[in-house]
Amino acid sequence: MTVLRLVTLSSRTATILLSPPGALYRLPAPVRWRLSRDGVIYYEGTADTAAVFVEDLLPGHDYLFDSDLGDLEFRTPPCAGLVDARDHGIDPAAADNAAALAAAVAATPAGGTLMIPRGRHVTGPVFLRPGITFWLPEGAELAGKADRTGWPQLPARDGDGRVIGTWEGLPETCFASVLTGIDCAGLKITGRGILDGGGDRGDWWSWPKETRDGARRPRTLFLAHSPDVEISGITVRNSPSWTVHPFCCDRLTAAAMFIENPHDSPNTDGLDPESCEDVTLAGLHFSVGDDCIAVKAGKRAPGRTDHLAPTRRMTVTQCHMERGHGAVVLGSEMSGEITDVTISSCSFDRTDRGLRIKTRRGRGGKVARITLDHVVMTDVPTPFAGNAFYFCDPDGHDDWVQTRTPAPVDDTTPVIEDIAFRDVTATGVKLAVVALLGLPESPIRGITLERVRASFDPDAEPAVPLMATGVAPACRETIRADFAEVTGAVEIFETTKDPEPC
Repeated sequence: MTVLRLVTLSSRTATILLSPPGALYRLPAPVRWRLSRDGVIYYEGTADTAAVFVEDLLPGHDYLFDSDLGDLEFRTPPCAGLVDARDHGIDPAAADNAAALAAAVAATPAGGTLMIPRGRHVTGPVFLRPGITFWLPEGAELAGKADRTGWPQLPARDGDGRVIGTWEGLPETCFASVLTGIDCAGLKITGRGILDGGGDRGDWWSWPKETRDGARRPRTLFLAHSPDVEISGITVRNSPSWTVHPFCCDRLTAAAMFIENPHDSPNTDGLDPESCEDVTLAGLHFSVGDDCIAVKAGKRAPGRTDHLAPTRRMTVTQCHMERGHGAVVLGSEMSGEITDVTISSCSFDRTDRGLRIKTRRGRGGKVARITLDHVVMTDVPTPFAGNAFYFCDPDGHDDWVQTRTPAPVDDTTPVIEDIAFRDVTATGVKLAVVALLGLPESPIRGITLERVRASFDPDAEPAVPLMATGVAPACRETIRADFAEVTGAVEIFETTKDPEPC
């Protein structure tokens, strides 16, 4: 493993990932570091977590990052021009800064930087442009306004038939996001500032599954058809629905971010890469109201499959997932297939499930070649849940979906195979270390467990580990596998006290 790695770089910011042996999101020991330019120390500090994010850099300059772990040199790219949003009328006292921000975005040249000033600025949706750096520095905040009157909407498809508005895997009209980027190749969104979606203001959280005024709820940051995007440093919070949603964005990198939503906020997933290839997620911290990372690939519907595209080659490294429904979730919208995903050197803390795979009859598609390597889970009731009977959608409880009688196999039959758990430690397991429920006509295959260790919560009480009909409660089980094959074992180590009977 490379000990020091430059993960993101703009003309004003950089993210360096520290990966000494044994490191997760948090480092095994503090690491001292300095950043210098022309022999003069620019910044210095001590890192306790994996991602070191620095800003206020100068374009076109050489920098040296030296640390207890070694040295790393890099050069910031040039900047075609710095635009200050204040010069276009942004004002902390304004009720809506959307028009001022639109003027500032329009004035920023390709290869240039738009800087948001310090202070809290209320705004409606802002539409970004390709090739610019959107810099939200420390002390700056963009906050979605509470009143959605006149809020722009994204159509389900544009004039060329491409999907633009998307909701839970299907083309649908959606409200635009506070930051929206369509066809924004090479965009960089960076800085230590805050992007607040405004979900805790207005009525967004009171209609999680409805359509109002002809549209679905917005994300906080939505990107579509935008390759080579970098997002780094920012805190994104209070999302009206999914927080950060890249759709058809290849070669995406997100690093050193904080994604935060109240734990009771509805459907506020943290980051949902959908139909994206070659994705890197590094040094992220999640605490959300739904799944932390939820990987998607579109949802098949009768007569509607042209919107499906795969998510492939995704790396999640040195991230911390806290309190979400699932830490890393694949599906349930996965009809375009999700393959070649590696989750490594991560920590999961009090999420309902660790790695969660969910699908159902009618989806089709494949989830395959998934690896969980060097992961520590604390108080996760079910570390690995694989469920091919997930009862989502209005017909999710229908007999044809939930019957355990084998159904005919066709292109609507989902496949789950080749999932590896390596060097995983889970403490405080309540329900089952591994809970798998495959389809009788398409069993879950190729599940391997290598050096998997777990301890049970002595105070655990029975509960259902999988969201499907007819599933019996579990309590301190090691492996439950129905219509699934598992190779390997789980080593159970001592709990701190004698367990109460389940």
